[in-house]
Parts: sequence; C-alpha cells; structure tokens
Amino acid sequence: MQKEPYILEISVSPEEASSDIFIRQLITSKTKLERFEFQIVRRSIDARKKQVKFNLKIEIYTDKKPTLFQAKKLTPITSNQSAVVIGFGPAGMFAALKLLEKNIKPIVIERGKSLRNRRRDLANITKNQIVNPESNYCFGEGGAGTFSDGKLYTRSTKRGDVKEVLQLLVQHGADENILVDAHPHIGTNKLPKVVEAIRNTIIENGGEIHFESKLTDLLIENNSIKGVEINNDTIIETANVILATGHSARDIFYLLDKKKIKLEAKPFAIGVRVEHPQALIDKIQYHCDVRNEYLPPASYKLVTQVKNRGVFSFCMCPGGIIAPCATAPGEIVTNGWSPSKRNNPFANSGIVVAVEPNDLKPYEQFGALAGLKLQENIERKAFVAGKNNEQNNFGQIAPAQRLIDFIDNQISASLPDCSYKPGVASAAVHQLFPKQITERLQQGFRDFGNKMKGFLIRDAIIVAVESRTSSPVKIPRDKETLQHPEIKGLYPCGEGAGYAGGIVSAAIDGQKCAEQINNEITIK
Repeated sequence: MQKEPYILEISVSPEEASSDIFIRQLITSKTKLERFEFQIVRRSIDARKKQVKFNLKIEIYTDKKPTLFQAKKLTPITSNQSAVVIGFGPAGMFAALKLLEKNIKPIVIERGKSLRNRRRDLANITKNQIVNPESNYCFGEGGAGTFSDGKLYTRSTKRGDVKEVLQLLVQHGADENILVDAHPHIGTNKLPKVVEAIRNTIIENGGEIHFESKLTDLLIENNSIKGVEINNDTIIETANVILATGHSARDIFYLLDKKKIKLEAKPFAIGVRVEHPQALIDKIQYHCDVRNEYLPPASYKLVTQVKNRGVFSFCMCPGGIIAPCATAPGEIVTNGWSPSKRNNPFANSGIVVAVEPNDLKPYEQFGALAGLKLQENIERKAFVAGKNNEQNNFGQIAPAQRLIDFIDNQISASLPDCSYKPGVASAAVHQLFPKQITERLQQGFRDFGNKMKGFLIRDAIIVAVESRTSSPVKIPRDKETLQHPEIKGLYPCGEGAGYAGGIVSAAIDGQKCAEQINNEITIK
C-alpha cells in the first residue's frame, strides 16, 4: 500500500522553481531524506512584494510516486436509455461524457459547425467582417469555450469535483500543468484538439453528435418533455433534455418566452475591453523593468465599489488579443483570448459594471428579457458608432477610445495600436451606455489607476463592448431535481441557464444534470 506522502510547502524564486535539482536539494536539507521521489501538486505566483516568488506545494514519497493524471475508462453504451443534450459547449460536452459513464446514450444537438468548418467562419469575421449567426466565436463545436482560451480557474469547488473536470481535460490532450497551477490555462491554440478528442470519445462509445442542427421547438405534453424539433423539420422523441445552449443563444430565451415557459431576470454586467502593452503590465505587477524569463506574462484582477455597485475586471488575457464575438450582423461584441504561451504583445481585460434594476427601466415591458434587450440595444449602438454599414448590417469595426479620453468624455483624435483584427474607429464610447453605467466605469478606472500605478496611460485603449459576461436571463430549476419547475424532463444547464460562470463551473453543472437524469431513470 502506498504510504501517505510528506507534504512540503515552500516559497522560492522563479529560477529555483524551474530547477528540479534545486528542489531536490532543498527537500533533502529540510527532510534529511536521501532517497525519495517528489512531485509539485500546487503552484502559484506571489507578486505582492518586490521579489516575486513561486509558492509550491510538494508531495514527497519514499516509495514510487503516483501519477497526477489518472485516466477515466469509458465503455461503449449497452443500454437503450438516451437523453438529448442541446449545445456542445463545456456544459454539453461534460454532460455527454457523464451520460456515457452512466450507460446512457447522449444525443448532442449543436446549432454550429464542427471545428474544421467553424474555423472558416471565424476567419470570415476577422478578414471580411461577415458574421454567420449560426457559426461564430460563440456557436459551434466546443461552444464559446473553444476560442476563449481555456481559463480554468473557478471558485466552484463546492458545486462538484473540479479535479475530475481537469483530469478529463488532460485525458483528452490538455497539459498536465492544469492539475498543478493555481490559475490553470490551456490556450486557444491547444483547445480545439482537446474538444475534438472529447467529440471522438463520445462517438466511439456510442453517443451521437449532430452539427448544424438548431433547436427550433420543444415538444411538451402534460407539462412533460416529449421531444425536440430540429431545424424546423426533424423530430427527436425524448423524455429528457439538457438545455446547455450558452449565454448568447437569445433565440432560445425567445422560444421559451413564446411558449410561456417561466424565465427570470438575472444579474449580469456590461462594459468594455481595455488593452495595454503587456510589458507595462509586467512592469507594474512584477516591480521590474523587464520581466524575468522564468515568469509568465503578468495578469491582474481588479475590483472596486462605485456608488454601491461593483466594477471589476473580467476574463483578463495576458499576451492576448481582443476578438470579435458578435452572434448576428448589426452588432458589436468583444471578448479576449490568449494562446498557450501568452506571447502576444498586448494584455487585455473586460472592465465591467454590474447592471441593476434601475438600468432596465426603459425595457421593463419585456419582463424577464429586459436585460437581454439592454444588451441588444448597446451592441447595436456600438455597431453604428464603429462606422459600419447600417444599410446592410455589414462590418465588425469596433468603437474605441483612448482610456484617458474615455474618462474625460473626449473623443480621441488618434488611437494606439490594438490587437482587434477587424479594426477600430475613434468614437464616443462613453455615450454608448446609460449614464449611471458610464460614470461608474469611469470612476472604476480611476480607482484602478490608484491601485496599479501606470495603469492610466495614454497608450491604453478601450474597445466596446464587453456585453456577454454572463446570461441576463435565468431559466429556473428545482434545487433537488434540477428540472424546470413547470416542465418535467427539462434540465436548464450551464452559463446560458444562469448556473455557471466559466468552463469548469459549466462542465460541473453539465455533469450534475446528467447524474440527475441517471437518478431519475434508476428510480423508474
């Protein structure tokens, strides 16, 4: 039997953290052990002081060390039980994997295209500024997660097994470092292969995945799911539907509202993307003129309160780019991503402010969809401000402003270089939002400038709008059964339903819904 490991927690320099020889010598000096094996099980950066350190948690074994990564064996389905999963983003993918584990056939319905075909549509957005409403940065194989760079940090440890999600990602091709790093990250360049491997696992073990297949209706009898309609013509009979459609599938909210299925308004946030030279962020965070080669590009996390409302950074991307994430012509939406090496010259982050009921008063006639209407309105205003072609909704030029000018309500006479590939146009970004949101964003930036000296520089640019931080609509569900309180067999799931806030939490929620379906089937 494997003995319990010795645990050693140390704080070392970046150079020392990269040297197995140094760590081995340090272990020997602290434990007096001469023969042992070790592995780092936790790694984080502490940059609070001038000398930046790595905090390491090390397990030390006098016998052979176990592997950090342990593959989960899945076997082909042998039962005749099945469930339909709508959406193949993180929630849908991990719901399907869990259904396989429970010997239930997942039938996955994804409105977008497979990765190979999806890439062409992404290139078309960037190069030709044409948005395919069914295949874009949000819709398609892997969902928004595939091209949002794979940040895996989560506070959802009480919701489910984070380790299991990370292990499955490693099993399908992610680097084992995600099991160790305090803020794990896969990278947009590596995520597609992981997603394709998950797809292959599902299909090889008897699951189905149907791309370019859009949910157009839910078939309901006696308040129970009986099936789904796909592409307005194909019917799939089922008693269980996991609705994992993501935060940007507005047509699903409209469909549910039309069918008088209960929806609820949900808190969300809206704002802009801010971009700085990565070298500047390194200098601020690492207290240096040039970043140490053993340190990764620096990130930041900022939060403040302005007039009793939160203003905070969102999805910060070191060495990243700002991406065009509209899901329909005639709107501008931004997000950010980084490659695995995070080696682009810019750092960007969403800076957003919480939306409150007072902001939604002009849209209150839309009930639970009021927040969605605010989103739509701001995104369309951004499209016009970007000097795109209003006559045919053509273009993806984003309105932009120097950060200093945004704070001072001044239109920028010129703009610095920016990573947003479709292009930016100088505009009055401060006029895109309701006044109470703009004023809080402006004060939030001032506060952040006080926290990070050098943050408020003329070469920092803001690009509008960061509007899809989370869903503005919640699809209610019972806490015990995870089913919609009015529709038996309908399992609202993930970010789109209001129960997750990132890749890992969405994956965990997908697993939970799949497990609940298994429980219901077992009871029957």
